[in-house]
Amino acid sequence: MTASPTPKLASIAVIGAGAWGLALAAQAARAGAAVTLWARRPERVGERLPGVALPPGITVTGTLPAAGLLLLAVPLQHLREVAAALPPGGPLVCCAKGIETGTLALPLEILAEVQPGRPVAALTGPSFAAEVAAGLPTAVVVAAREEALRRDVIARLATPPFRLYGNGDPVGAQVGGAAKNVIAIAAGAVIGAGLGENARAALITRGIAELSRLAVALGGQADTVAGLSGLGDLLLTSTSPASRNYSFGLALGRGAQPADILAGRSAVTEGVATAPALVARALRHGVAVPVAAAVAGVLGGRITMAQAIAALLARRLTDE
Repeated sequence: MTASPTPKLASIAVIGAGAWGLALAAQAARAGAAVTLWARRPERVGERLPGVALPPGITVTGTLPAAGLLLLAVPLQHLREVAAALPPGGPLVCCAKGIETGTLALPLEILAEVQPGRPVAALTGPSFAAEVAAGLPTAVVVAAREEALRRDVIARLATPPFRLYGNGDPVGAQVGGAAKNVIAIAAGAVIGAGLGENARAALITRGIAELSRLAVALGGQADTVAGLSGLGDLLLTSTSPASRNYSFGLALGRGAQPADILAGRSAVTEGVATAPALVARALRHGVAVPVAAAVAGVLGGRITMAQAIAALLARRLTDE
């Protein structure tokens, strides 16, 4: 039996006031929720999305709230620290993408460790924060094992322009969200190095193949990779200069050093930390991820861009 959707006007807390947190707070308010937005520095809320006005009625606070539903929009590498400090409360929806360095944990694995017993879901898919904040049409995924939780989150957040689809494969959805950032760096590097659109199309397609292998090895489903949280997110992130990971790759392909690119940025480029963690997690499960390994090698200074390209082109010819 399916649970009835939770009525709107329930409280939602958004944890994190970066661009994505601000966009989610705006969307939750448009959906009719009473929204609390937590920021480490409440006085600086709004700096991440200049020119975008938040809807009225959003309460900004520096104290971690315990609302009915919590959307965690902090960078993945800070998720453990913030989630561990949360007071007891309702379900947790992780809106960050990536793999934790050191532990190699996916977002929901982190939440299961630090908040055991609480219902958890992942919100993921192709979504630029500025477009969500502006109310432009967007389709994303709510991934959770429990159907009732998926329906609850969808009922609270959905509006006609912000379309949410349920997905019962949170592992596959999380792998898609993590791997697409790494592949996007490679896609940007291909264009930055002047290798052409053919090469980018080939790289994205082969990236999807390794993403699918890893998702299945971790217990996910190959079909999930063909959906919004896999292919959809990868296409957006790997083709637009508005993507932080793609633009990082562009600069890398043009000869810039990783440290210099990062020094000029205030926002997190999640694929940089995710790349070595993704490769290590794949090795743990015996999965070949040559595109991600090439990115990790360049970022770690172990190989040059030219060597990475040569290694990928020299791979053994085989059936697709």
